[in-house]
Amino acid sequence: MSTGELDIVSGPRLEHRQAVPTLGIRETVPFRTMLANRDRLLAELIGWLADHGVEPAGHFFLRLHVVNMSHLMEIEVGASGVTDAGEGRVQAGSLPAGDYAVLAYRAKSMTANRRLHDWVREEGLVLDTRPHPRGEAFASRCEIYLTDPRTEQRKTRWVVELAFMTRS
Repeated sequence: MSTGELDIVSGPRLEHRQAVPTLGIRETVPFRTMLANRDRLLAELIGWLADHGVEPAGHFFLRLHVVNMSHLMEIEVGASGVTDAGEGRVQAGSLPAGDYAVLAYRAKSMTANRRLHDWVREEGLVLDTRPHPRGEAFASRCEIYLTDPRTEQRKTRWVVELAFMTRS
């Protein structure tokens, strides 16, 4: 379904997910440079994986741990389905099990995020968040890159899945 320039591939919907092992790099960055930092961290992670002969079984992702759109964001760029221990800046982690509000789209990230937030409210769902000294902390809020960024450089062609954990 296309909504203006937002190309919705699937969803929105609610689905239960199991925990998934990950490897990632976590940093605190300004909101206004978040996507440039995502790209930098993604290149660093892809290089680390190649150097260590690690091939993820899942997708690359951007996880927003702490959101403060007027200041700093605590983000993680990672690869899912990896059980390697990691080292240095690349650390093992996981995407937690739970119920997720999910929407897959192409292009227009802000519009897609707004659409999923609106759907969550319309459905009477509540995102799993808590106040944090630097903003709002999310149990799990991800942009999962269903298109492999190693094979498609044009971000406007990526299929991205938003997955926001909800409270039970």
